[in-house]
Amino acid sequence: MKKKVIIDCDPGIDDSLALMLALNSPELDVVAITIVCGNVPVEIGFENAKIILQRLHRLDIPIYQGEKAPLVRPYISAQDTHGMDGLGESHFAPVPGYEKKEDAVTFLVNALKKERLSIIALGPMTNLAKAFSKDETILSQVDEIVSMGGNFRSHGNCSPVAEYNYWCDPDAAALCYELFAKHHKKIHMVGLDVTRKIVLTPTLVSYMKRLQPEVGSFVESITHFYMDFHWEYEKIIGCVINDPLAVAYFIDRSLCQGFDAYTAIETTGISIGQSVVDSMHFYKKESNSHILTEVDQTAFMKLFLERLTGQKLENTGDYL
Repeated sequence: MKKKVIIDCDPGIDDSLALMLALNSPELDVVAITIVCGNVPVEIGFENAKIILQRLHRLDIPIYQGEKAPLVRPYISAQDTHGMDGLGESHFAPVPGYEKKEDAVTFLVNALKKERLSIIALGPMTNLAKAFSKDETILSQVDEIVSMGGNFRSHGNCSPVAEYNYWCDPDAAALCYELFAKHHKKIHMVGLDVTRKIVLTPTLVSYMKRLQPEVGSFVESITHFYMDFHWEYEKIIGCVINDPLAVAYFIDRSLCQGFDAYTAIETTGISIGQSVVDSMHFYKKESNSHILTEVDQTAFMKLFLERLTGQKLENTGDYL
């Protein structure tokens, strides 16, 4: 049975790859896509989501524009990482239309009042925090929430201790984790401990072009900028594709391993955005999160390549 899911995202190069994975996965029924400011301003994220849906012939899926700024702190985009257009300065032709009168927060509240849904959160949690604050009762309608964000033992990617999504809007992330603790629910935290191990290399992109030239060329066009960024700042040959792992984990829990813990998000000072994971049960509080620490990189990449290219892979050892 397909899982009904809302994808809340900030496309973004890796968000775009995650959307491609989700919409090529028969296990998922993507009810809607909600856009939040993060990697790029919300208006650019909306345009990029339409570009992806058009390529996949899925413009039937509604896209809702959400919050334009974090709850408290000033908005700082990640356009240095993703390009000013959010797709690696690829400058694809815009897809006109498809604007919705209803905003993302209103949609989330109304949708969750009607039925139980899961959420894959690939960006800052601003839309979710606003929705849950507007009507806390809808938390009972959230089947599962998988959040790409945070880090446990891995270092941060925008400060020594913080991952970008939680750093961008720490107050929203903190509120969501607090509310999930209050309602005895858990957020699945797909953080840098596991996503840093998911590197799309030039060899893999070349392999994708062999398998499916159109898809491979598109992936190449949006990741070239991203790869240059990773080489300049992390000396990685390739690029870390964080968000697709969150989608893959939602589909197949065997890809990652982790543990339950109480987690809080720091909202001020030098450690702003840090995910403080009580792995030793110091606070004696009930778990509000499932923290991923291990990932099967080969199994993930096989799934990712098969779904995006539509090709069944057999002897992939040389590439994966």
